[in-house]
Amino acid sequence: MARPNKHSDGGGDPGHAHVHVHGHSHGAELPVDARWAKALWPTVAACALLTVLAVVLLWPNGGDAFDDPLLLDADPIDAEVVAIDLVGCSFSPADQCALSGFELSGGIFDGEFGAIEESAPGRFEVGDKIQVTFFEDVDGQRVYSLYDYQRDTPMLILAALFVACVLALGRWRGLGAIAGLIASLLVIVWFTLPAILDGSSAITVAVVSAAVIAFLALFLAHGFEPATAVALIATLASLLLTAILAWAFVGASQLTGLTDDSSFLLTGLAEGIDPRGILLAGIVIGSLGVLDDVTVTQVSAVWQLKAVQPDLTTAGLMKPALRIGRDHISSTVNTLFLAYAGTSLPLLLLFVSAEQGFGDVITRELVATEVVRTLVGSIGLVASVPISTWLAAVVVSGRAAAEPAADA
Repeated sequence: MARPNKHSDGGGDPGHAHVHVHGHSHGAELPVDARWAKALWPTVAACALLTVLAVVLLWPNGGDAFDDPLLLDADPIDAEVVAIDLVGCSFSPADQCALSGFELSGGIFDGEFGAIEESAPGRFEVGDKIQVTFFEDVDGQRVYSLYDYQRDTPMLILAALFVACVLALGRWRGLGAIAGLIASLLVIVWFTLPAILDGSSAITVAVVSAAVIAFLALFLAHGFEPATAVALIATLASLLLTAILAWAFVGASQLTGLTDDSSFLLTGLAEGIDPRGILLAGIVIGSLGVLDDVTVTQVSAVWQLKAVQPDLTTAGLMKPALRIGRDHISSTVNTLFLAYAGTSLPLLLLFVSAEQGFGDVITRELVATEVVRTLVGSIGLVASVPISTWLAAVVVSGRAAAEPAADA
């Protein structure tokens, strides 16, 4: 419950009247300047209103983006490998192939048997859970091919372990974080992807989607607190900066977005799909996951510092909080680079084995795309530190206007 500040009296400056709120300080009461308290939530409400309006305008009409959806119609059938025999290859009887027999399960195919001929024995083992597809040849015989392995069980176990770990440490906050994660997935599946396939601007859809995800993830995980509102505003500001930088440098670098088989296939099947726009959308949405982490951390740091030393001014709060931010950013930027290097080792090894120079490798579109993605995202992260720190410091201290220029 809010209580009057014991340091304020009726003769104090009304512009600096304080109200007490509970932020990310684990129950400590923090003074938030009344002027900022009155402006904070209306700003959040205005951002929410604009976001909802944009979602309504961009909502997909449910049309089919593909000229021929049958081209992608390959529903897999679950199967289990029950036998493996070495036989002469059908295309070359003198060579040996592995004939893997399997039993189909589920639907109208339940209990039926089939086989896949593999020129490289050892790919399957008896008991493997796989998924297959088939087509019928001119004689009406089914020709099966491997679609993928079944991964439902191990992934469900891993997901359950993840949820248990988050709830064990985070408790109610952990439950909110999981709810935010689920909400983010639903936003991408129900709005982002259909809207892009519907022909809307991919970068616009990505910015709007990221805003929706930021609202849901932050408020579900951290509650409707002033600190959360500050983190949200800082996240949206940093996200907008990231989108502008991505648009500018993807265009300046002449990146096409056509870097893998999926992008070529999508462009060929769907009309109105801009691969460069999809690249921009990926940069924006990918940056959000780290942006909200940084902004929440910085706001929480300011709240904790103010709780421990209530007399700290805006400048006094920013100095130690920025030191925390520098440490966070230095490790995060390195994480982004290592994440790219780790996932792209085969590609990098291929370029190195071809004895290409560093300049040639780094400017190839496959690599340049990830370099631009990493650098743009990193600049957005770096910018989010002073943005979130300053906003949190002025909100929680309320003395920004009175600070001497030298201290600022």
